[in-house]
Amino acid sequence: MDFLFLSKLLPLFLYPLGFACFSLLIALVLWWKFPRFLPIPIILALLVLFLSSNFFVSNLLVKSLEWQYLASPSSIDNAQAIVVLGGGIKPLVYPRPMIDLAEQGDRVIYASQLYKMKKSPLILVSGGRIPWKALESQSSEASDMTKLLVLLGVPESAIIKEGKSLNTYENAVNTRLILEEKGIKQIILVTSALHMPRSVKIFQKQGFDVIPAPTDFFVTEQDFIKDDSWQNIIINLFPNSTYLYNTNLALKEYLGIIIYKLKGWI
Repeated sequence: MDFLFLSKLLPLFLYPLGFACFSLLIALVLWWKFPRFLPIPIILALLVLFLSSNFFVSNLLVKSLEWQYLASPSSIDNAQAIVVLGGGIKPLVYPRPMIDLAEQGDRVIYASQLYKMKKSPLILVSGGRIPWKALESQSSEASDMTKLLVLLGVPESAIIKEGKSLNTYENAVNTRLILEEKGIKQIILVTSALHMPRSVKIFQKQGFDVIPAPTDFFVTEQDFIKDDSWQNIIINLFPNSTYLYNTNLALKEYLGIIIYKLKGWI
């Protein structure tokens, strides 16, 4: 098994849903052999699921990452190139009529806005396709992002495609190999706000002068408007799959930062 597969598989047991399922599996074993210990993994699974799907816990965890680099479009300095990381594109697969945008697809839209604001004359789109997830006929994510940028009014002559990267580290390395030939060191980095802290460190490690341009925020100022009504408090205490998903993404980023530090990538 290659590193890419293991890097996708093993963390699943550490994320809330995978951890809870594994705990319940242990509970079944204990029920058969050591029933007196049965409540321990069940309580642990319930606690993990409750906390990770809680409005307050999830939002605070996500905010700790997303709000590290806050910048309005007008406050972003000009740079030699805009670099857009993949991750928000759904390929053209039947019955989709065209390339679709996922939640992170804001990256492409925001990059086109920065280009039209003349923040940079060049956009580099970076992203490949994980082999076991893609059909042989599918184009790279970079190619799909290019088509969308053109639809949004960016001339294809202003776009560079890097379609081999399968993770953020490869995004940075392959981008450096392309841009250093053009003498480009200063970049505006466009990716999801949750992904930005790890991405900035990786690109800086590759020698880039990085100007963060985060987009795709899950947590906004509105989420922290104080509402002391008992109805709102009760509703926010109940588990919610949206917050479970957001917590999972935040934990993925923190785990990624730890692993990338251990590997010397940041």
